[in-house]
Amino acid sequence: MQRQWTAPAPADRDDGGLPVLPELLDSFVATAGHTAPEPVGGSAGLRSAACGYWSRRGLWTDPEHVVVAPGAEPLLLALLASGPGGDVLLPRPCAAWYAPLVRLVNRRAHHAPVPAECGGLPDPFALLEIVRRIRTEGGVPRVLLLSVADDPTGTVAPPEMLHEVCEAAVAEGLLIVSDETWRDTVHHPHGTVLLSPAEMSPENVIVLSDLGGAFTPAGWPAAMARFPATERGVELRGRVLSLLTAVRSGLPASITAAAEYALGEPEPVRGRMAAAARAHGAVAAAAYRALTAVGALARPPQAGRHLYADLDELRGVLAARGITDSVELERELVRRVGRSVAGGHRFGDPPHTLRLRLATLPLLGAAEEPRLRALQAPDPLELPHVAAALAAFETAFRDLIEDGPAA
Repeated sequence: MQRQWTAPAPADRDDGGLPVLPELLDSFVATAGHTAPEPVGGSAGLRSAACGYWSRRGLWTDPEHVVVAPGAEPLLLALLASGPGGDVLLPRPCAAWYAPLVRLVNRRAHHAPVPAECGGLPDPFALLEIVRRIRTEGGVPRVLLLSVADDPTGTVAPPEMLHEVCEAAVAEGLLIVSDETWRDTVHHPHGTVLLSPAEMSPENVIVLSDLGGAFTPAGWPAAMARFPATERGVELRGRVLSLLTAVRSGLPASITAAAEYALGEPEPVRGRMAAAARAHGAVAAAAYRALTAVGALARPPQAGRHLYADLDELRGVLAARGITDSVELERELVRRVGRSVAGGHRFGDPPHTLRLRLATLPLLGAAEEPRLRALQAPDPLELPHVAAALAAFETAFRDLIEDGPAA
């Protein structure tokens, strides 16, 4: 049978992102002349820095339980390929890169709908029902991949909901992989409680984090995984290291140095993280207000650089313009808004839905200089270029709803 490939995931990382922090660049440049390869899985210094990062978040970690790789995608791929065979459960919607990696290692991906409160994890009752169905059909559910601070919805899982999901997953014998790439991008950290599944069930959770979420530029790929301090965790880490070694998947010296500096969280890094979270939170809230004003449904964004909108309430209006699914909706809004729009079909939602993910980064400016001004401003919404971008965003959606039928 010929393998069926889905459409390419949205080009999240084609954009240069925020300006590089000068101190981070200094770390990168200082080791640019090093030619010796770094150890696969991460140098001792980098793994120790990762342990310090997790310890400050309540997760004591030993360097021998850490693996570092050039990006979350190769790290998750190695993890899926190294573990015992079986089916993988994903929330619907979920990050666009999850399902293709599951299929790449010849596993079946099953999507479970997210609860009304948040995205990033399945509704606990839906999770149990899908586990039962998989077993009835002869499958073997093995892994639950979730995200406590979620792309694409930009929400944070409430601790009580996360506890229910973890309790159900562990009772069904599932290994939990917690993608915590966006945990350090919470817009209002003093008003949002974010917990890791590893705090609730440390023996059954692997924590995965891509440093491109909050620490390093997208063009400097680095990600880390924290394995349980158990016999199973040690065995799985060893398999992952063997696979990464086989494909020579190590970090260059310059990225190692920059990542180690960033994970130490000195004051410049902390300041940049806080400024980025504040700026993205401001434009995300404004975009949310613009979307709901035209009749779209969305969960209020709490973290990250995206928000997720459902335009099904406007189906009749959009159908009059020839827009009946997320593929057509994406095509039309890319024309009106730009490439920061991606249809819900890319994130596991059925194509017939009218859902889409919207990125907040373009609202901060189209180049490094205006983005830096947005980071430095007490209120980014008062900057003329940000106000203009938000006005154009709102106009694009209002015109989409109010325009007459397509010719």
